[in-house]
Formats: sequence, C-alpha cells, structure tokens
Amino acid sequence: MNTLALPAKLSVLFVTSEIYPLVKTGGLADVSAALPAALRHQGMDARILVPGYPQILAAFKIKWVVATGLFEFGEARLLSALLPDSDVPLYIIDCPALYQREGGPYQDNHGNDWVDNALRFALLSRFAALLGSDESPLTWRPDVIHCNDWQAGLAPAYLHYLRGKKAATVMTIHNLAYQGVFPSSLVTQLGLPMESYSMHGVEYFGHLSFLKAGLHYADRITTVSPTYAEEIQDETLGFGMQGLLAQRSDQLSGILNGIDEEQWNPANDRYLGSHFDADHLEGKAECKRALQRRLGLEMNDKLPILAVISRLTHQKGLDLVLEAATDLIKLPTQLAILGSGDSGLELAFRLLAQDHPGKASVTIGYDEGLAHQIEAGADIFLMPSRFEPCGLNQMYSMRYGTPPVVFATGGLADTVVDLTDKTLADSSATGFVFDKMKPSSLAECVKKAVSAYGNKKTWRRLQQNGMSRDFSWDHSAKEYIALYRQLVPD
Repeated sequence: MNTLALPAKLSVLFVTSEIYPLVKTGGLADVSAALPAALRHQGMDARILVPGYPQILAAFKIKWVVATGLFEFGEARLLSALLPDSDVPLYIIDCPALYQREGGPYQDNHGNDWVDNALRFALLSRFAALLGSDESPLTWRPDVIHCNDWQAGLAPAYLHYLRGKKAATVMTIHNLAYQGVFPSSLVTQLGLPMESYSMHGVEYFGHLSFLKAGLHYADRITTVSPTYAEEIQDETLGFGMQGLLAQRSDQLSGILNGIDEEQWNPANDRYLGSHFDADHLEGKAECKRALQRRLGLEMNDKLPILAVISRLTHQKGLDLVLEAATDLIKLPTQLAILGSGDSGLELAFRLLAQDHPGKASVTIGYDEGLAHQIEAGADIFLMPSRFEPCGLNQMYSMRYGTPPVVFATGGLADTVVDLTDKTLADSSATGFVFDKMKPSSLAECVKKAVSAYGNKKTWRRLQQNGMSRDFSWDHSAKEYIALYRQLVPD
C-alpha cells in the first residue's frame, strides 16, 4: 500500500532580545511570542532564546539549568522554561554581570544606552551560534537559527567561523534604522577573527555593525513586508545597507507579520467592557462612550474619534499630526493619543490637549489596557509613518472596526486598501491611503475618512471589510516554513 510521506519536523531556534508579555519595547516582542507558537502549531519544533533580564527570570518559579560555560564576556548559564500560557520552550541566558540591572533591555532608567550593549548582545549571538553547532551542550539541535534584528546579528558570523556541522541561518530585519554599530576595536574582544573585519564582513564605515554581520553571513534575509523588502534596496530607506541588500536580493524576501488574534479580538477582549464582531457592532458604540468617559472627551456619539497609539517620533509622522491637529479638530473630530518618545513631541501633544479640553486627550506612556480600549472605541486610526517595515496597529485597527489612515509605505501599503468607488464595490477597501508626506495630504485624507464616516452604509461596509481580513500568523508561519525547507531540504 502506498503511503504519503510526511515532511520531517524542522527544529528552529528563534533568537530575540525581547518577548511579550515579559519584555516589550515594540512590535518585535509581539512577533517573538506569536511566530514560534504558530510554527509549533504547524508541526515545527520551535524554541526561543532570550537574554536573562530580571523580569524574565522573575517570571518563572521553575527553571532548569541545561548548560554552563565561560565565554569571552564572562560566566553564563543556560536555563530552560516554558513561555507563560504556551507550549513554547524558552532558553534563557543567565549572566548577571550583563543582564541583572534595573532599566530596559537596551537603556537605563534615564534613557541612555547601556555602555556594554555590544557585550550583552554578542553573548546572545554567541549562545545562538553555539546551540546551532557541533559544540552545543544540548542534545536538541536546531536545523535553522532565526535571528531577529541587530541584537542577534552576530550569530551568523560566529557560526561562519565554527567548524563542523552547522544550522542554517535566517536574518530578519524588523527595522533597518537600528543597526547595532560599535567601535571596530571590539571585533576581537567579541571573539571574532580580524579577517571578519572587512567590507565583506562586519565592517561598516569604519565601525563594527551587528546588523551588517547578519545581513552578510546569513543564508537568507527576510523582512516583515514585501514592500519594505523592495524599499530597503534603495538609498532613501536603505540606511547605508542598500548596496549589500541589493547585492543579496535573490536571498532577500518580505514576509508580512501577522497579529495575535487571541490577544486582539473584540469579541472577547478582556480589556473591554462591551464586545462586538463584524455582524454585531453595537458593542463598539458602547466602547466609544466608555473611551470618551475615561479620557475626558465630550460625550458625543456623532464626533468621530481619531486615534494614535505610537512611539512619538519623526519616523512615525507624528509631527504631521501635530501640524494638522487644529484643523482636524475643527472638522469636527476628537483626538485620542497614547504614546511616548521624543520629549519635544511629548510636550507639544500635552499642550495640544490643554488647548482643546474635551476635544483632545493625550496620555504619555504605554498602557496595554488603554491601547485595546482605544482600538475598540475610536472610529479612525492615524498611522502616517514615514517608513513602516510592517506595522501592527493598522491590522489591530481593522480587526476592531476602526479603519486606518496611512501613508503609502512598507507594510502599511501591503495591508491597507484605499477606499475608492472600485474598491468599495469589490469589497477590498479597508481604509484610507495618502502618498505625499505633507500635513495637507494627511488632512485631506482624514477629511475623506470623516466624509465616509458620515455615510453609515459605506462606513459599515468598510468596517466589515477590515474585520473579515485574515491577519493571523498561520499564513506567515507557512511562508517561513517554506523558506526553512529551502535551506534544510528533506
């Protein structure tokens, strides 16, 4: 009898510097929790490697010591645990000298980069390479080491210079603007041979770049949307890496991120007082009223709430929102802003709220519950990023019936379909897109959105189009598995 042979299970080590819900500064943390779980759901043996920050070690009452050793940077242990509410194995690098300190994963409590970041993340990369080589102390061996952003960028370089059988490597760029650039004098201190310090290696304009190392030595390069994969090969968004990326274009691909549809589901979101779905939107109106009460906005069902949840930075285009804000409020609309970042932008947004009581609310910082409540209670989401490798909030917004206004770049262009007569007729419209990075272009796009909001039939169709889109990790995981199988054929 003929039987269909099933593909062999691949083992994947996912190397990351942050992971939700334990340590998060941005979207990388969400991806690091969701993608390995989706890979395991589809039959892969995916495991995660992270630094042992205090909040990670404190999260686990039970941890197993699986390896100890001395490295160029001091003594460290490798611990094992299970990611909370998950079946994903987590390997934790326990090195108190590098990770046990107050502050964030990259900066101290005053916002200054840790002076030993090169050592801290070289150790992460060194452990990843060790586990992917014949020198590994574990019986479990990964077929693929999946490295994420500059913090894991040295892993492919370390592997390149090890002997024996080695895992294949994938380098994922979540944001090319962050490159891990350090003095060239650290090359040998980090355990790399001087021959690696060249144009065809880790050298980057007279410095050492962790990201350049990953992009040069990895077997394949991915980034988090197809459009961004094209954009970074051009000087405008290449940040000095465009030549190398264009040279490796055959090994470069864009795989769109997904979202965690369990965490972000308006039908059962634990942060909401009322729930809703695409066919029953009454609860969204209740969420809007609850948001207006919480933020001190005028209780007016007819005024659309424009929302921003973002790092307050130039990249995110929040200066455009500031310049257009007074005109937007006069449309009339209300503004609900949650975020932190550039001190100048923070102050300007605070002053905006003071000048427009009841019309604008600004919350500096990050509040997970409030983020969910804004997505559910707002009517229109503003995301005018100058560049956006993928973006998650535009997908959260569509899932919560809050059509986004976006600039045509990166993952925003790949996920949001502009409302036109044609896209409304074929049910593909999900939001509003502008293509000139000017306050006037943003304002015109918002006016278009507010006009559509006034047509209940059009608006409901637009909401339902977005809420019916499949942004789950299942599709993305399948694309990554296909990529892994190219590197590790059966």
